[in-house]
Amino acid sequence: MTNREKFLSTINNKPNKKMPIAHFGYWDETVDKWVKEGHIKEGDDWDVISAKLGFDFEYSTSYPCHTDLFPSFETKVLKTLDDGSLHVLNGEGVIELKKPGLVSIPSEIGHTLTDRDSWEKEYLPRLQFSEERYDFSLLKQYAESGNPIGLNGGSLYGKIRNWFGIVELSYLAVDDEDLYDEVIKTVGDLSYEIVKFGLEKAKQMGVTFDYIHFWEDICFNTGPLVSPAIYAEKVGPYYKKITDLGKQHGINIFSLDCDGKIDLLLPIWLKNGVNTMFPIEVGTWEASIAPWRKQYGMEVLGVGGMDKRVFAIDRKAVDAEIERLLPLVELGGYIPCPDHRIAPDAEWDLVKYYCEKMRKTFDV
Repeated sequence: MTNREKFLSTINNKPNKKMPIAHFGYWDETVDKWVKEGHIKEGDDWDVISAKLGFDFEYSTSYPCHTDLFPSFETKVLKTLDDGSLHVLNGEGVIELKKPGLVSIPSEIGHTLTDRDSWEKEYLPRLQFSEERYDFSLLKQYAESGNPIGLNGGSLYGKIRNWFGIVELSYLAVDDEDLYDEVIKTVGDLSYEIVKFGLEKAKQMGVTFDYIHFWEDICFNTGPLVSPAIYAEKVGPYYKKITDLGKQHGINIFSLDCDGKIDLLLPIWLKNGVNTMFPIEVGTWEASIAPWRKQYGMEVLGVGGMDKRVFAIDRKAVDAEIERLLPLVELGGYIPCPDHRIAPDAEWDLVKYYCEKMRKTFDV
């Protein structure tokens, strides 16, 4: 069976399912560490690294098309501080504080998008549809890889949160609801047009997508960064419009990447056709597909939920984690996957052992 066939049979809970061994990539610092240790060579891409470890493929790799700012802002250093820290304008127009040696997410210290003037001048022109957003020369390559083929559905709220910042976006919903609605509509309509053109073009090329994948990251460890009621009212309909379109093209898997505790947003996504949760971060709140399945049945599917922290412990911890996953896999429609990118504390031999043990346990 190809990786694509394994994915489709498992996620659709077919009787002939043979589960793939999936991952979600690696921190740059993790790769640097493994290069220094001699496990891989500098310049090895994720496909090479994954093959050496024993993974089948990286889940969430979607056909590349520009779904948000196009062109993006030019990344540039705005200021250098005495301690070597930098004020950097990133591709989304956000000013970040980057400190030497810091491997976590940089702090946001400023935003280009602050009001209607900056929206109309700097952002609205970058959110127009054009065929230049695609590189169809890569589509055949994706289709021939033997891996699942996903279409990037964009981000209907998470990117907006990036552009404004959490606090300012929250104020905007109250202080300037007209602009708030306009931004959401612009992004939602653009995502729909991008998906529509991508599906039609793929059909002409004889390529069928297996799933549509969205990115959000709008939750943290206690819940959403947006009011569920507002999100359901203003963002939900755009998900529905896109998933309905996908269904017309024979797609039944609509996947969404959101970190954190997503429980309060899950029913909104399900109601609007998004049915596959990823990466199901175990975290301190112990996220799992089990309680969702108990509440929503086979309506909710999942990829993720494997506690990657065991890669920094020992083989006994890896064994225990795989044992914990067994009853979850038996629920059907679920593929374990490290619950985010593999961190720098991960030991190469433990990740490799995990892949070997998972294959002996599930890929039989």
